Amino acid sequence: MRSMWTGAISFGMVQIPVRLYAATEQRDVAFRQVHREDGGKITFRRVCSTCGADVPYSDVAKGYELPSGGMVVLTDKDLAGLPLETTHRIEVLHFTPASDIDPILAGKSYYLEPEKSGMRSYVLFRDALERSGKVAVVKVALRQREGLAQLQVRDGVIVLQSLLWPEEVREPDFAFLEEDVEIRSQELKMAASLIETMTGEFDPSRYHDTYREALETLVRGKARGHEVVSPPEAGQAAGEGGEESRAPAGHPADLTEALRASVAAAKSDRGKQDRRGAASRRRASA
Repeated sequence: MRSMWTGAISFGMVQIPVRLYAATEQRDVAFRQVHREDGGKITFRRVCSTCGADVPYSDVAKGYELPSGGMVVLTDKDLAGLPLETTHRIEVLHFTPASDIDPILAGKSYYLEPEKSGMRSYVLFRDALERSGKVAVVKVALRQREGLAQLQVRDGVIVLQSLLWPEEVREPDFAFLEEDVEIRSQELKMAASLIETMTGEFDPSRYHDTYREALETLVRGKARGHEVVSPPEAGQAAGEGGEESRAPAGHPADLTEALRASVAAAKSDRGKQDRRGAASRRRASA
């Protein structure tokens, strides 16, 4: 991995020098815009809408458009004068239980690696943070933009996860919130039963990006000039489901019946999963 930021965690009077790395990566299939006729790549020019000239990147500046249509041009010198104290510092503001931070605020995650000179202080802070059961709320500037973040420990490494500012979260202003919707107690009980039946430990390795896998198969097939075989429907690829996994053709008479049917289907599916798991364990121990 290649570090994208260097600085220090500021923990009271202690400075812990660290390097920051992106902890996640997108696995999307990357496409280029091309000419349909010959596959040539489509390129884009930087053209000034006022004078029509091609503008080199060195002459591109940041502009803020006013409501009147006028443009305020900001130079690097203008931006350099703005207060950005956390350019190379992760400033610990306070500590809080992780449950106090609304998941909607969560952004991208980064690994923090200690510099050799800060190894001992890093390990001390990491162990103390993990033992506390809390997360550290911090302030840091990444890519010339200051924001909130949280520090937590994962697999022995301190992870920084960026957080949105509260004003960046939109208010859920929907008309249905003002409506008085009546829910019958039997419906609520059946919904609770369905939730209980479908409850289990979250194992991300059980899930796969089936669309991306099918897309990669399609691309490889076309690259080789072969006829592409349509992928099987979800569920059938793993040898499970079949006719039983399909949704019923008819519509239940009411919500309670739909929930009751869902509970029965979920219990049946759970039983199949348990039997497959037991069979896998027997094969592994044989």
